Formats: sequence, C-alpha cells, structure tokens
Amino acid sequence: MQPSVIELSIIVPTYNERDNVERVVAALDAALPGVRWEVIFVDDDSPDETFRKVCSLAQRDARVRCIRRVGRRGLASACIEGMLASCAPLLAVMDADLQHDESLLPRMLDALRSDAADLVIASRYAEGGDTGDWSAERKRMSLMAARVARWTLKTELTDPMSGFFMLRRRCFDHCVERLSGIGFKILLDILASTPEPLRILELPYRFRTRQFGESKLDPKVQLEFVWMLCDKTLGRFVPTRFIAFSAVGGIGILVHFAALWLLFKIYLLDFLVSQTGATLIAMTGNFALNNAFTYRDRRLRGWAWLRGWLSFVLICSIGAASNVGVAAYLFHSHQERWVLAALAGVLVGAVWNYAVSSVFTWSVPGRMRP
Repeated sequence: MQPSVIELSIIVPTYNERDNVERVVAALDAALPGVRWEVIFVDDDSPDETFRKVCSLAQRDARVRCIRRVGRRGLASACIEGMLASCAPLLAVMDADLQHDESLLPRMLDALRSDAADLVIASRYAEGGDTGDWSAERKRMSLMAARVARWTLKTELTDPMSGFFMLRRRCFDHCVERLSGIGFKILLDILASTPEPLRILELPYRFRTRQFGESKLDPKVQLEFVWMLCDKTLGRFVPTRFIAFSAVGGIGILVHFAALWLLFKIYLLDFLVSQTGATLIAMTGNFALNNAFTYRDRRLRGWAWLRGWLSFVLICSIGAASNVGVAAYLFHSHQERWVLAALAGVLVGAVWNYAVSSVFTWSVPGRMRP
C-alpha cells in the first residue's frame, strides 16, 4: 500500500533541545489527529547531540525527519533548509522549546485549506494574545522591535516578529531566492522578500514558559535583527556585509588614533614605531571584530584564526598602499579637491580589503567570491 501523501511539514530548528524532541512529537500527534503531517528537525550539530535523539525517534516514527547541519548556524537559515527539504503544499515553523502553542495548528491549517489566507501568523500581540511571564524589559524590547519591523515592512501586523506561523509552499517558493537567511526572524525575512502581497491572518496565542533547556536569546539576536533589516533596506544597493565591514573599519580608525596617542604621547616611543604599532593594533582589532560579527557564519578559530590574521594584515597592507596611491594620483591632478582625492583612496582601499579578505581570509570551501 502506498503511504499517505504529506499535507503539512512542520519545520523545527534545534540547538541543544535533546530533552524536548519527544515532547514536541507527542504534542504534534495530539494536536493534529487525522492530518497527514511530518516534522523536520533541523539541528545545527548540537553539542548535546539532539540529532541523535531525532534519528532514534525517526527509526520508530516515519513522520519524523532529521537534517543535521555541520559548520552552519542560524535559525532563519535552518528554517529555509527545512522548507527546501519538504515537498508538502503547506509549511509551518515553530520552536522546539514548547513555548509555541501547538493546539493552534489546526486553526492555521483550516484557514489555509479554506483559502482564507496565504500566511497565518500566531500573534502574541493580537487581541487575546499574551507574552506569558516575560519581564517588562523583554516585552518592551520586543514591542520596540515589532514597531521597527512594521515601519520597515510598511505593514499593520501586530506581530511581524513571530516565530510561529504557517504558509503555502508556493508563497515560500516565490520568495526563497530573495531570502537573506540572516538571524532568528525568518517570518520577517519572508515578509520583506515576498514579491507579491500576501493574504495574512493573525491568530492570538499565549507564549508559554520554557520547561526544559536554555533560552537562546542574547545580544547576538539583537545584532542579527539589525543586520537583517539592513539587508532588506540597503542590501539592494550595497552588500550588507560590506556595510558591516566598513563600520568595523570606522571603529578601527578610532582604535588606531587611540593606540598612536598612547604609544607616542604616553610611552614616548619614536613616531614611526608608534605608527607601526598602532596600525597593527587597529588591524588586529578590525580582524577580531570582523571575525566575530561581519563573518560570524565563517568564523575562524584556533590555528585558522592566526592564519586568517596574517592574511588579513597582508591584504590590508596592500589596501593601504592602494589607498595612498589613488589619493596621491588624484591629488596631483586636482589639488583643489584634496578631500575627494582622500575619500577616493579610502573607498578603493576599503573595497580591496573587503573583496580580497572575503575570498582569502574568510573563504567558503568551493566558492571563490565575497
């Protein structure tokens, strides 16, 4: 007998959620009687070996699937990979921490089946919704992020930052090539990337308290939210990674002058020695910041960090020479426009440093482009 065709794929990104896997499957089983569903756990190679727990369960339940990602991290990109691995006409995304109310899934499913919507969002802020036991500070920050998202998207949705939603596969297919895959907010990414207006329905729900495991919220989540908004607003004109790279370069200038003042004025070293030392300190600071933030998805560790630092210093040294060369040439041609000459030199040096370090310092195996 041919197995039933899957109608709904539920994508569950995981990282250190071993204790929640069986509970999630049991909750879905209770919430979706009579529905042809599957759950795809996308695990970012969790240290607690969540993937092994999923695979063990998959041996007993054909509705359970596992994607283990090695060398890749991020909730949004995990959701994208999970959706791409599904052939179901309907796709849902929910967390593995049991804070999303799975009993809402049938109502989401009914809305799509009846063609009342293309996308159904579980909202904490719609009338009847609740954030549960959140602290006042966390709720304030969430509301502020939601306001920024609404302004960016020019939408009146109450919860564009929700991590719990269901949509039609064709809606995902239409926007998948535009998705950035940055950060933790895949819904915001989809809303900002869709080429056509979607019929959206919001359903209220109460955000539960996590019972097992640890929250993944940290300052990195906020940074990636800003990163993703930059990508959706400025990314069409300038690569977002180049913006971050340039911002780090601006910090590097401040670090350079602070180190130069310390070495030259406080320690009374020779100016050339002080300038050389300040340059190395600034390059090292730039490398560390870029490694931690700009290229966090390609982060270097151990000996790779040292090799990366050496290549970055060499690349930036050539970039500095290019900066000076271009500025000097333009200055001699148009001395009255010395500011523009200097800016041109800075731009050439920045583009060189970004392009070449993307290829050689933070290279991606099998891909030789920034």
